[in-house]
Amino acid sequence: MPTIFSKIISGEIPAFKVAESNDYLAFLDINPLAKGHVLVIPKQETDYLFDIGDEEYMGLWIFAKIVAQGIKRVYPCERIGVAVVGLEVAHAHIHLVPINEVGDINFSRPKLKLNQEELLESADAIKNSILAITNK
Repeated sequence: MPTIFSKIISGEIPAFKVAESNDYLAFLDINPLAKGHVLVIPKQETDYLFDIGDEEYMGLWIFAKIVAQGIKRVYPCERIGVAVVGLEVAHAHIHLVPINEVGDINFSRPKLKLNQEELLESADAIKNSILAITNK
C-alpha cells in the first residue's frame, strides 16, 4: 500500500513543495516544529533510510543540503537541525528544522498551527531562495 508520501509524489495528496528533482522531493511539514520545517524524501519508496542504495542515499543528502541552505536564508537561525526518526511514516525522510537550541527539535513539543496562507508564503519563500542558490 502506498504511503502518504508516495501519494504526495503522485499528486494524489497536495503538498507545499519547496524543491523537486527527478529523484527527490522537499515539502513543508504541515505540523511543523518551527516555520520552515521541511521534509526531504526520495521518490523511490523505501521504508528505512539505511536500506536506500548508496548512490540514491548520497543524492538525498546532497539534495537536503541545498534545501537546508534555502531554508536558512529565509529563516535565519543558528542551524538547520536534522532529524531522521523513521517511525511515523514507512517512507524514508529527513526533517530539516530551523533551530537556535537543541530543544527546538524536540518532537514531543507542541506543533505550530499554521494556516494555508502562511504555509503557502513559507513554501514560496523557501522555493525562491533555493532557486536563487541553484541558479548562481
